[in-house]
Amino acid sequence: MPTIHIERELADTRCRYVARIDGVAGEAELVFTQRGPDVVSADHTEAPATMRGTGAALALVERLVADARREHFKIIPRCSYVAAQFKRHVEWADVMAA
Repeated sequence: MPTIHIERELADTRCRYVARIDGVAGEAELVFTQRGPDVVSADHTEAPATMRGTGAALALVERLVADARREHFKIIPRCSYVAAQFKRHVEWADVMAA
């Protein structure tokens, strides 16, 4: 498995997690929106063809979940990929917004 480097970029209108892999062109991203003081929506996840199959998209969701636990916020999984991962990982139910 390649080493995936993830950064969180915060902005007023468009926040995202971005994943990069040394020696691989492009970047994967998970775009999210702050919906309140303790809720974010995961709006869109995308990985370029060069990163497909590397685990980068899943790593982005795992980082979002880890940050939600550490920073005590909930996630609305609006992105179909994130929603599918929440269904696969029932242990993440504690950070899913009701």
